[in-house]
Amino acid sequence: MSTVITGIAELVTNDPSLGSGPLGLIADAAVVVDSGAVAWVGRQHDAPAADARIELGGRAVIPGFVDSHAHLVFAGDRAPEFEARMSGVPYDGGGIGSTVAATRAASEEALRRRLRDLVAEMRRQGTTTVEIKSGYGLTVDDEARSLRLAAEFTAETTFLGAHVVPAEYTGRRDDYVALVTGPMLAACAPHARWIDVFCEPASAHAFDGASARAVLEAGRAAGLGLRVHANQLSAGPGVQLAVELGAASADHCTHLSAEDVDALADGTTVATLLPGVEFSTRSPYPDARSLLDAGVTVALATDCNPGSCFTSSMAFCLALAVREMRMTPAEALWAATAGGAAALQRTDIGHLRPGARADLAVVDAPSFRHLAYRPGVPLVRTLERDGGVTG
Repeated sequence: MSTVITGIAELVTNDPSLGSGPLGLIADAAVVVDSGAVAWVGRQHDAPAADARIELGGRAVIPGFVDSHAHLVFAGDRAPEFEARMSGVPYDGGGIGSTVAATRAASEEALRRRLRDLVAEMRRQGTTTVEIKSGYGLTVDDEARSLRLAAEFTAETTFLGAHVVPAEYTGRRDDYVALVTGPMLAACAPHARWIDVFCEPASAHAFDGASARAVLEAGRAAGLGLRVHANQLSAGPGVQLAVELGAASADHCTHLSAEDVDALADGTTVATLLPGVEFSTRSPYPDARSLLDAGVTVALATDCNPGSCFTSSMAFCLALAVREMRMTPAEALWAATAGGAAALQRTDIGHLRPGARADLAVVDAPSFRHLAYRPGVPLVRTLERDGGVTG
């Protein structure tokens, strides 16, 4: 059954050939959805007939947010760690171990319930696609369990066995890398699309360039796409490694050299920025302006996790990108939608041209600009296929 959605004050298509500017804006617009896909977009007075009609009363419509970096399979929380950071304790990744202990001890149903709640929370805020990583199990069975659960909620699952070196492998990093690239990868690859690694030589808990390369090359040999936690805590080899190996995305990119920016500009690796982390850790924000001015493809994501950034709101991250990283509202929205799709190497989401998946989000305002203009206000909701609006 086809449905025509009318009363759209401003439609963001992310296709300049369909409307004005880089976002392809159409005023007084309509969208026709048929069989779960966008069938037509244009001015409302030109809309074809459809079997059903939804009237939005002068609201804006955007593509659903694509959150391409999230850690949602976990137990417990780390609110005391957050409180300590706000009092001056620096973030170094060491607190991940406490989440690992809680996650290993949790039942499968408890993990599934938390995961279901977080995905629903995201959807209520306009997120229609989310990538979900493992990384809080760090044993063969616990990592495989995490990915099996994640696959119940998304096709974008990422094996992050190389998140940190767990306590039982302290002083035996090479042994743990052998586990990750051997039995753990074999157990997890059937449930994952991607492999990721926390490449951070400055941290005693993460992985240097050589270890990260070993993890990524093993994952690629197993048929997984590549992602990298890169240059979060300090300058390092992560971005260069990601570009060299053709990773889909280098995530964080907080500490970049001119050479890193040039490498990203010359390659196909997307720079995924996670400003909620800097907000939650009182760290310097990435220089989004230098990346954009160099022609780098930039994505925005939440990095929703219990330690360094426990937000599920893409709209909040968009507002931070505008306020703290000198992105324009249009650049930030593109990065949170089409940019996230590019980071996941998807062509069916992140835009609203005909043939796209019918992932629409409604903004309770006449323009997308209100997402940054009114930070913290719950303006955006997912338009469900039955015509209802979540939340």
